[in-house]
Amino acid sequence: MSEHPELDELQAGYKAAVEAWIAAIRKEEALASVTHDVAEVDKWEAAHFEEDEMRAAVKEAKARYEDALRAKFFGF
Repeated sequence: MSEHPELDELQAGYKAAVEAWIAAIRKEEALASVTHDVAEVDKWEAAHFEEDEMRAAVKEAKARYEDALRAKFFGF
């Protein structure tokens, strides 16, 4: 058990967001690696928006974790 369960939780949330982002990147890459017809291009574009949303979630989770670390180590 950790001394800082709140930091553990924020770190776990950040790591989970990164894993979801990686999965979204791989999905987009897989769609970009085939011959496209109109429907596939639509799926590829949707995957791009999903990847962008996951990236935003990672940035938010990282900021929360960094803020908590600053508070712990520096008091602000």
